[in-house]
Amino acid sequence: MTELKTFKNITCTFCGALCDNIEVKVKDNKIEELKNACAISRKKYEHALKDRTSPMINGEESTYQEVIEKAAEILKNSKNPLIYGLSSTTAEAQKNAVKLAELSGANIDSTSSVCHGPGTMAKQLVGMITATLGEIKNRSDLMVFWGANPVEAHPNHSKRYTMLSEGLFKKNRSDREVIVFDVRKTPTAKMADQFIRVEPGKDFELLMALRLIIQGKKPETEAGKVAGLELAEIEAAAEKLKNARYGSIFYGMGLTMTGAKYMNTWAAMSLIRDLNNDHQRRFVMMPMRGHGNVAGSEITMAWQTGYPFAVNFSKAYPRYNPGEYTAVDLLANKEVDAAFIIASDPAGNLPKKAAAHLKDIPTIILDPHWNFTSDFADVVIPSALKGITASGTVYRMDHVPLHLRSFLEDEWPDDAAAVAQIGELIENA
Repeated sequence: MTELKTFKNITCTFCGALCDNIEVKVKDNKIEELKNACAISRKKYEHALKDRTSPMINGEESTYQEVIEKAAEILKNSKNPLIYGLSSTTAEAQKNAVKLAELSGANIDSTSSVCHGPGTMAKQLVGMITATLGEIKNRSDLMVFWGANPVEAHPNHSKRYTMLSEGLFKKNRSDREVIVFDVRKTPTAKMADQFIRVEPGKDFELLMALRLIIQGKKPETEAGKVAGLELAEIEAAAEKLKNARYGSIFYGMGLTMTGAKYMNTWAAMSLIRDLNNDHQRRFVMMPMRGHGNVAGSEITMAWQTGYPFAVNFSKAYPRYNPGEYTAVDLLANKEVDAAFIIASDPAGNLPKKAAAHLKDIPTIILDPHWNFTSDFADVVIPSALKGITASGTVYRMDHVPLHLRSFLEDEWPDDAAAVAQIGELIENA
């Protein structure tokens, strides 16, 4: 029997907060004890070695080398393949996936296109003033959560980085004012000093009204209201924004995927710009990224292709066009004839019309666990568990890179190795 080993400062890859203070005690290649893990993270670790995938071709058991070769054959013979997912794997695997897309003339897209992609498109228009979570923790005296609910989606975020954190200059909750803008009173809103209920689909109108007030102008109203709010309430919120010394706005999918979508985020980023016109005041903003390395998927794709997602290599060079080369559109319009899914479950998450097309084309999935997509995939490639049985690099929601350390052993290679092997077979064919 092996001795109990302790691994400290392990990074949890469940969400974009990437908490790197997890302590794990291991014995006989099993997790015996966890410290500092949130409720969601604890479930992730407790079930890590359960429901593992195995090499499969057309529902029949196979060998690892055979599934790699079959995947390469499918992609090589495809005229317009799709590579999709990427947000729950390492930057090394993402880098290899971009090379594979180039070799196979594929479209490559991440889950960002169905979550915070509109926010990234807004950044391309107006830019985004941001900071690290450490700087926000140390300095921000006003924290705004817009269309985001970190108490449930990122449980340790408030304790480590925002409301309840102990910063260098802002020591505790009483040093910070918290405002939540949302369509319903979420658990995060219940922790805030002020909850402002936004009429569904009216975020853009409210943001533009705040911009006008900040600029010293008066917005036009319908019966004295904007986005369901009295003008006086909006003016009071604007005054709080103006009185902050260091403000931070965290936005979620309640902003990026509703109403005006990318124009919502454009308006928020423009509001930040307006607030920063006063040099005595600083404002920053940050998306509340969901998947563990979804920020890394955009970063890695951008430094290799110049574009963050929705990239097409059919002309042997990268082309970018959200709405055309995004996974939902390609699948819903039945424009791809093969799909390689990496660390994702589109059958369980994409719109029905898009997910249905995956059943009509050769589909390959690379994932450590069984999911809805692997249930019908033509090729199932097992892989090691990121941050548990495989090391690598991931990017936190504030774009800070973190190294993953493995602490358990695994019989399967990691995603990066699998994608690289498929690429080599295509390149050398």
